[in-house]
Amino acid sequence: MVYILVGTLAFVIAFFFDLAALKGIRYLKQIIGLAFVLLFGYAMYGVCFATEEFALPACAAWVGWPLAVISGGLLVYSILLEIPFKATYAQGGVGQGLVTTGTYALTRHPGVLWFGLFLLGLTAISRSKLLLLAAPVWLALDLLYVWIQDRFYFPLTFAGYEQYQRETPMLVPTRDSIVRCVRTLRKG
Repeated sequence: MVYILVGTLAFVIAFFFDLAALKGIRYLKQIIGLAFVLLFGYAMYGVCFATEEFALPACAAWVGWPLAVISGGLLVYSILLEIPFKATYAQGGVGQGLVTTGTYALTRHPGVLWFGLFLLGLTAISRSKLLLLAAPVWLALDLLYVWIQDRFYFPLTFAGYEQYQRETPMLVPTRDSIVRCVRTLRKG
């Protein structure tokens, strides 16, 4: 249970990342980002390797591994590579501009989709009862985090964000957003 609380604390700390970015406090932003990564990494390790397992057919791991690898790769791609890493995470301020192509044409917060699928894959692989409890809590916190970003931070941060909100779904892809995503990925 301690690991779930540590992961929850990591998300609470992450809420201050965007505030530090808006205020232009570079080193605080970096400290918050590093604290999130360390705390959440520790929590994730702890829940995945908890000894108590729930019953699941062994073949579930055959589905869990590709799901975790693909969604984990997409998570890294969307939140670390597709948006400018240095401007978003390392420098003071809020970044260079709004990204509306690639997976950000699919939904405004594609990382949430990939994170949810990643948690599902890890749960199938590890069969950890603790991860089974942690996953919905952490996914709910991630949803709350992106809702706050979408409602309060990003409209102040990025020019044209209101237009982006009208054109691109927040979390659930539509037929049009899938087509836009594929089109922009092919161009890139």
